[in-house]
This record gives sequence, C-alpha cells and structure tokens, in this order.
Amino acid sequence: MAVRAYNKSVGISAFKLRKVADLIRGRAVDDALNTLRFMISPSATVMFKTIASAAANAENNELMDRGSLKIVTVTVDQGTTLRRFRPRARGRVGAFNRPSSHLTVEVDESEGN
Repeated sequence: MAVRAYNKSVGISAFKLRKVADLIRGRAVDDALNTLRFMISPSATVMFKTIASAAANAENNELMDRGSLKIVTVTVDQGTTLRRFRPRARGRVGAFNRPSSHLTVEVDESEGN
C-alpha cells in the first residue's frame, strides 16, 4: 500500500520543482534524501521535507521498514498564481506573476527486500 505526503501552495514554480523531481523519481528514499541534502536549490529543500514526511508517514502509520522504502511517484502540479505589481518609471506600473505549486510524493516498500 503506497503512502502519500502532500505539500501545497509551495512558493516555487512547478518548472523549477520538476527539475529536482526528475532527479529522484524511482530511487530509494535514503538515497534520494542523501542526494537532496547536498543540493543548493531551494526546490531541493522543499522536496527533502516532503519525502521525509512521506517516509515518516509510512514508518509510523503503516509500520513499513524505512530502509526498504522506494519513491513510486512524484507529482508537481501548478498552483494558484498571484498577480503582483511593482512601480516603474514615470509613474507607471509593471505587473509580474508570482507562481506556486502543489507537490505530491508517494512511497511504497520495494519488492526486493
């Protein structure tokens, strides 16, 4: 039975989070956490916390062995986009979008162990 962890309304664009998600999809949880621990990207920090939460959910709620956990799916969806404004020259205004995203991590015990 797969166990999920969600992280909603993350203040990072889905494009930036997907780059990190592609690196760790399908790997063992301990291996993925070690990889993310040494990455500089803020996306890696968010991904690290969500994977650690999914592993803790599996360990405490479903009594799974943490050493045999594997990342089954990592889904990054686009969240709400906040439209913001910044003052520009000659009394005008410039608009920019502040994106957010929703992150879902699903872990399960691997069949090999």
